Amino acid sequence: MVSDSESKTILDHIAVVVEDLDQGEAFYQSLGLEFDQEREVVPSQGVATSFAPIDWNSSLELLSPLADEGPVYDFIKKRGAGIHHVAFQVPDIHAKCAELKELGHTLLYPEPREGARRRLVNFVHPKSSKGVLVEITQVLAPPEEEDEGESDEGVFKGDSR
Repeated sequence: MVSDSESKTILDHIAVVVEDLDQGEAFYQSLGLEFDQEREVVPSQGVATSFAPIDWNSSLELLSPLADEGPVYDFIKKRGAGIHHVAFQVPDIHAKCAELKELGHTLLYPEPREGARRRLVNFVHPKSSKGVLVEITQVLAPPEEEDEGESDEGVFKGDSR
């Protein structure tokens, strides 16, 4: 039997840009959220991330720029800290990207890219989504168990605190 999360679009996370992950976590912890122990660096996006589960599937993601450049840094300089995007998990990101393109929506990337938490990601440009940056995600299959000298190194690289 196929579970709901395998057959339909569901809320994956809401992303909030903060200048400092420690300070951002402290505020949301005061609301009762608990953040994952490990933070993740996503070099292709130029960010460090921290996730706090909200329910069985969705999370709050805090994003902080790694340097004084890149899209998240530019977002902070232009708009200040705040909500950055809403992410929806889909069963097949390639099919969803093709469908969105066929409907005339503009995607930020020609093909999905590897993002945080073992997900493929792409974004719908805010001009195509009524002013909201929308991320679509698909969970990647877990890496195979290491077999006799084989390694999953390179399948996903993230840093922890």
